[in-house]
This record gives sequence, structure tokens and C-alpha cells, in this order.
Amino acid sequence: MEQKMKISWIAPVLMSFFVMSIIDLVGISVDRVQEDMQLSNTLAQLIPSVTFLWFFLLSVPIGITQARIGKRLMLNIGMGITALGLLIPYIFYSFSMVLLGFVFLGIGNTIIQVSANPLLVDVVPGNRASSFLSFSQFVKAIGSMSGPPLAAFLASRFGDWKLMYMAFGVVTILSIIWLGMVKIEESKQNEIKATLVSSFKLLGNGYILVMVLAIFLVVGIDVGFNSNSGQFLMKRFGIDPEAATMGRSVYFFGRLLGTLAGAVILTKISSQKVFLWSSILGIITFVALLLIKSQVLAWGLVFMTGISIATIFPIVFALSVAKLPTRSNEISGLIMMAISGGAVVPLLVGALGDIANVAIGMTILLACWFYMLAVALYARKH
Repeated sequence: MEQKMKISWIAPVLMSFFVMSIIDLVGISVDRVQEDMQLSNTLAQLIPSVTFLWFFLLSVPIGITQARIGKRLMLNIGMGITALGLLIPYIFYSFSMVLLGFVFLGIGNTIIQVSANPLLVDVVPGNRASSFLSFSQFVKAIGSMSGPPLAAFLASRFGDWKLMYMAFGVVTILSIIWLGMVKIEESKQNEIKATLVSSFKLLGNGYILVMVLAIFLVVGIDVGFNSNSGQFLMKRFGIDPEAATMGRSVYFFGRLLGTLAGAVILTKISSQKVFLWSSILGIITFVALLLIKSQVLAWGLVFMTGISIATIFPIVFALSVAKLPTRSNEISGLIMMAISGGAVVPLLVGALGDIANVAIGMTILLACWFYMLAVALYARKH
């Protein structure tokens, strides 16, 4: 019997993907907090580090807890913790409180990432799951793009960019209320659940290890570029600070279009080829970004960086699960933990930026791109 489409179920779950995008405020926050508090690059990059660390520590335990208490309740808990994380740095604005706020944002976002995708699959007809999962990334991208211009508007209109936290906090609280008012019939999982032990044992498989490291580094590229692009555009190209922070919106717009284009292209061309082309494009774009001096070209290359990275995460995820489909739970757990690359790579970029300069620090992201190319070639052989 075909499942009926229930917009009253689907809409509040899709809204949680907008809340999921709030983690991308880490980039604009790095720039603003670093400027306000005169922080070094290394200290500023502690913000993404304390945010993404929780993916490594909590992904599998959250999945196990979710199986007991349900996806909808788990998702609302995640959004509640996210709301708390937004209010802390707004009310108590110091570096320690900003870090504490982003600790809560990281924990909340880990829960949302684990819960939102399977809950969306539950509320849409089976034959529409892929299209709605793709659309959910579109909703998420809208949230990611809205942060920098919102912060700039609030800073110029009200003299306080931190109102951005309050605005997203209100949206999060309304999303919690909306989802809480809906009774959703969730699917029950009878298969064996992933555990930390069973997940880590899979790293003994060379293919899985290579792919999990690819996820670790591609998230590192994404978060590292997001959190360092403002400083890079200011210091490398002399772009005005307000304009430089808008580079993130250009990047996220490129990522949005890349996701939409990738959804079409992947129906006609193999994922291995798209992975290879994306990696080559990423390397060429990043080398050019590090070498050229033109501000106009810089904006175009920031956009192309978003295009090149857009499809890599879902491709690597799909290739990993396809290799061992009977172990999808463990592989999913490992991939969620590998999102913690967003905690490590930006910190390395910031540290090298302090030792040398921000452009030299960004070469770490270029090294990550070369690993993507190596994995793309490896995937074609296996």
C-alpha cells in the first residue's frame, strides 16, 4: 500500500534542516569574534574545533539512544540544545561563553544530523525519499547562505551583529514547537544496531578506511574554508572586512548550485567520474585562488570552490555503503564521526596561519584536495 503524502508531517521535518544549517554560523562567528576580541588565528579556530568535536564523540551513542526514544523526540532535543547554544553567546558575550555556546551548538547539531534524515524518510512516500532528501539540502543551503548577510544587516541597522544568534534562536524555538505539535508514525528498526566496537572494526577494511578519511578531510575543507575565507580574502586581496564576510554566501551559493547540478548529472554519469572531475576542479580552483591577485577573479574562484565540493560528501557516502551494504549502520556511524574533521583541519589552518600567514595556512586545504583526487582514482580501480 502506497504511503500518502502528509505535508503536515513533512513541513516541520524539513524546517529542522534549516535549523541544521545554523552550524554554518561558525564561519561568520570566527571573523566577528576574532575582530571584537583581537584573537590570534589559532584561538579563533577553536570555535569550529569545539563545535565539530562532538560528531566524533556522540554520533553512535545518539543513534543508539534514538532507537529507544524515537527520532522526533531526539530531533527536538537536538534543536533545544541548539537554541541554548545560540542564546549563551548572545547574552554572555565573552570568548569563553562563545566557546561554550558553540559546544552546545555542536552537540545539538550532531543530534539533528543523526535524527533528521531518517525521520524525513519516515514521513515521505518511499518512492519520493531521494527527491525529498535532495530538497532538504536545498533548505539547509538557504540557511547557510542567510547568516553572513543577516549579520551584516543587523550590524549596520542595529549596531549589533550578535542579534543574528537571537534571530536564529527564535526560528529554532518555533521549529521545536511546530514539530512537537505533530504526531508522526515512525518506522521501527529491527536490525542489529551499530556499536562503537563494530564500527571501529570496519576500519580494518582498507577501502572503508580510505573513504572515512575522505569524509574527515572533505568536511575539513568545507569548514576550514568557511571559517578562514574572510581572513583570507581580507589579507590576501585587501577586500573590505564587511565584503569579505560575504564571501561565505558566494561559497554557499556555489555549493547550492553544485548540489542541484550534481543531482541531475549523477543520473547520467557515474559517481566515480563526477568525484574525479570535482577533485580536479577543486585543485585547479584552489591553486588559482592561492596564486592570483585579482579581487574579481577571487570572487569567481570562491564560487567555483563551492561548486567543486558540493557532491563529494554524498558520493563518498554512497560509495562506502555500496561496498558493504549489509554493514550500512556501522558505515553511517563512522561517517558521522568523521564529520569531526571540521574540528581538526581548521585548527591546523589557523595554527599555520599564525606561524606564517593565512595564505600559507590555506595550503593545508589544498593538501586535502590532493587526497580527494587520490581517493577518486582509488575508487575508480575498486
